[in-house]
Amino acid sequence: MEKPAKTCYSHIGGKLGELLLDVFTEKEWIAKKHQNDKHFYITSKGKKAFEKLGVDVAQIKDEDM
Repeated sequence: MEKPAKTCYSHIGGKLGELLLDVFTEKEWIAKKHQNDKHFYITSKGKKAFEKLGVDVAQIKDEDM
């Protein structure tokens, strides 16, 4: 059975987005500088891991983060 992958505007949302967020934070690929921050940043560990997966994080501009 196919599982839905929802979008929220131009971002991955729904359960898939939630699961990805959980995995990326557990692996310390993304983090927040302060617990109450709204936005995450890509860690150096995450940069290496995403690039290994073929994700070109250089395409993310500072204001996108």
